[in-house]
Order: sequence, then C-alpha cells, then structure tokens
Amino acid sequence: MTRRASPISAIALITGFAVAAGATAVRGELRDEASITEGLIAVAIAYEIGERCDELSARRLTGINYLFALKAEAERLGYSEAEIDAFVDSDAEQDRLEGVARERLRGFGALEGQWHTYCTVGTAQIDGDTLVGRLLR
Repeated sequence: MTRRASPISAIALITGFAVAAGATAVRGELRDEASITEGLIAVAIAYEIGERCDELSARRLTGINYLFALKAEAERLGYSEAEIDAFVDSDAEQDRLEGVARERLRGFGALEGQWHTYCTVGTAQIDGDTLVGRLLR
C-alpha cells in the first residue's frame, strides 16, 4: 500500500525545509510552541480543503510565505535549523498535526467522502477572515 503524501510533508518539501545531516530527535519544546503548531495546523486544514473542494484552492504563495514566517518565528524563539528541520520531518509530528487538523475539520462540519462539506467549511473560513480562510481562494 502506497502512503499518500501528507499535507505536512508536502509543505516541508515546498518550503525547502531539508533534514540536516545528523539531526537529533525532535525537542519536545518545539512541538509545544502554540504559535508554530497552530500555524502548521491551519496550513494543513487549508491544504486539505483545497484538495477536496473543487471550488476552492490553497493560496500556495501565501502559504509558502506563511511557512517561512513560521520558520523565522521558531528561529526567533531560539530553535536551531536542525531542530526545526527534525520537527518538520518527523513522521510522528506530521501524523499528530494532521490528526488535529482532520479533527478540527470534522468539528467545522467537513465529512470524509462528502466533499461539498469541505467547500462549505472553506467558504465559512474565508467569510470569517480566519487564518485558514486567508490561505484559501
């Protein structure tokens, strides 16, 4: 069974976050930085909506710029490039953040297999001028 590229791993590839040679395990503190994790979750939600709703799409350039801003924020918080790269590349963290994103999508009313509900959620996010909404068009 081939694993579908995840939104977080696709995001990591797009932004050029590379795994540093010899990077150590993810520091628990970075995963607890709400400004970073909430930003990644919002990007994952926008990505998923863009993938599921034909009427909406993720604003890729806006998303890439936002991800670079998140990386800069992590650096300002004192995390090294290797720590950031290890966090972004971690399968466990990707799975955790994607799980949170999917749970939030369900909470917003998006139902797996009923793709029109993703459009409804995306439109509501745009109308509400949320971070997710600003990452969609």
